[in-house]
Amino acid sequence: MFNREQSWLQFNQRVLGEALDESNVLLERVKFLAITASNLDEFFMVRVGGLNIRIAQSNLKPDACQLTPHQQLDLISEQTHEMLATQYTCFNHSLCPLLENEGIKRLTIDDVSQEQHQRLSDLFDQDLFSVISPLSVSSDGNLPLIGNQQLHLALRIRQDDEQHPFRTAILPIGGPTPRFITVSAEERHAFILVEDVVAAFCQNYFPHEEVVDYAAFRITRNADMRVQEEVAADLMEEMGHVLDERKVSECVRLEVAASCSPELLESLQQLFAVPLGFTYSCDGPLDLKAWFQIAEMRGFEELQIKPWPAVTPPQIDLGVNIFDQIKQNDIILHHPFHSFDPVIAFLETAATDPHVLAIKQTLYRTSHQSPIIDALVAAAENGKSVTVIIELKARFDEARNIVGAQRLEQAGVHVIYGVRGFKTHAKTLIVIRREPQGICRYIHFGTGNYNEATARLYTDISLFTCDPVLGNDAIAFFNAVTGRTQPQRLDSLCMAPLGMRQRILDLIAFETKQAATGKESGITAKLNSLVDPQIIKALYNASLAGVKIELNVRGVCCLQPNVAGQSENIRVISIIDRLLEHSRIMHFVHAGEQRIFISSADWMPRNLDRRVELLVPVHSQSCKDFLLDSLRSNMADNQNSHELQSTGNYKRISAEGVTPHRSQQFLHQQACDSVKQAQQTQSANFVPHQRMKS
Repeated sequence: MFNREQSWLQFNQRVLGEALDESNVLLERVKFLAITASNLDEFFMVRVGGLNIRIAQSNLKPDACQLTPHQQLDLISEQTHEMLATQYTCFNHSLCPLLENEGIKRLTIDDVSQEQHQRLSDLFDQDLFSVISPLSVSSDGNLPLIGNQQLHLALRIRQDDEQHPFRTAILPIGGPTPRFITVSAEERHAFILVEDVVAAFCQNYFPHEEVVDYAAFRITRNADMRVQEEVAADLMEEMGHVLDERKVSECVRLEVAASCSPELLESLQQLFAVPLGFTYSCDGPLDLKAWFQIAEMRGFEELQIKPWPAVTPPQIDLGVNIFDQIKQNDIILHHPFHSFDPVIAFLETAATDPHVLAIKQTLYRTSHQSPIIDALVAAAENGKSVTVIIELKARFDEARNIVGAQRLEQAGVHVIYGVRGFKTHAKTLIVIRREPQGICRYIHFGTGNYNEATARLYTDISLFTCDPVLGNDAIAFFNAVTGRTQPQRLDSLCMAPLGMRQRILDLIAFETKQAATGKESGITAKLNSLVDPQIIKALYNASLAGVKIELNVRGVCCLQPNVAGQSENIRVISIIDRLLEHSRIMHFVHAGEQRIFISSADWMPRNLDRRVELLVPVHSQSCKDFLLDSLRSNMADNQNSHELQSTGNYKRISAEGVTPHRSQQFLHQQACDSVKQAQQTQSANFVPHQRMKS
């Protein structure tokens, strides 16, 4: 197996490749560079933070590749330093000159005219000087709270003390301070970075002392803190403590400007107790993820990708009762090619429909001003029985989910804060409706979050159904989670941690047996990550038996393909395109039955052992055909696809000699064409006007 951390770094390297790719439009390249920086921030907070905790706890057990935590940190240090160098080479020598050619110019304090300098001086005096307060570091190394991943300016100041001739002061630059300050100039858009302005006038803070040197810096703190659920009397209160812990946790990375003097660098390393291997000298502005703002600027549309407007599929008419449409046929949506509006409309309709008795929903991540939360509040206020499982332990969304949970509770919603010892990651929404023939259950299953913002950026699957078997299972699943009971036997759904891995292993074993006896077999799966050792071993056995296995794994993949006598029948690709591949779809030939599933879970131990997840079978033939076409399109991509080699490296797939096929573009066009075709068919039907009889 490949090491998980190295595999993730390979993924980020593929994303960085899009920033380096000169065939991409300029501001799209800037966006991809910002994504790589954002990805690294989370990687250090969680993965490096977790390894540090293991070392602190003397948990030195090797991983599946027999690498100890110390060895993994050494590899991470080496590879991230190389990645940083590539990032700044791309930024300094490729993107910045091209941006300047297009009239987007970064100025330094040495570039500005006397008039511009005066304006910046006035800006500093009137705005920045009042907002930014210097923080003093005592001679014994005690210092005030330094914010995680917040930009700061460190200053070395000469003082009249023979024992301590220099002292260190810190200016916190983040928070409400804008990073990019527009400067009136001949260019279409000229700007100067706020840290350059503060550095130019930092002497104003110390009028009677000498600022010897200064440098921008930024620290990353360990965010791998977890609530001790077994002793938590109030989960919401304990999550608040975890958020507070993160503010003061150990520093796992120190980034400094390349201009930082050795003396100031040594002082910062001592202050934050960061080893040399995790100190990063940045040959350019720190925090490249801030360049999202440049990538998304208005007025530069010719340098940005043309939008792909989402469409509403012909199976759904938002002007017609959505429950009647679901009753006619199961409906599948492929976001963001298909709009997320039908999902919101489904819940909003349920909130006001007088025939709806109850709504049950899981929430993992929501948007800032969530229409989903609004609809649930409205439903409760309209007298519906509303129950929501909202996961307070969703990393980096804890604070938002706490606010959302409090708002729901105030409206009278029955709120469950997840399950003790597990994260509830399943995505489902159940509407119980009284109809003339009796109670009917309408269910939405998804592979992504109930977040309309990310639904425009991530590829995900939505399934609407009123299948009675799936309805019974969904209710049983929900009641087990909310009622702290042993789940009843599920006839069609499968949930983690109570059997999902075994179900997947059984499906793989069936294909293995079929191939061993010379019968038709095959496995195709689309995942975000493949890490689970048991599933990887089962896939190796299937490959040895002759099962053809095609995997589209966006990020971490610990499986080693194309190894003789082990995995020569396994092909692994990864698509890196304008949309984040996020959907989980699995297809098993199963003796010609073509069993297809969607899931909230990746094939990782955390998903299968420590999360509440759902594996959902797709029964409708039209929906199965749709998902199969999607999988085939993914595997045929030769424009933005990379194939995993047996060495662990990825090789970009070439379209040389074959018809170019860009899967995301194809699927978007397919969605648009289906709408046009439906409109043409509808317009071809002649409906005569007739006089109505009185």
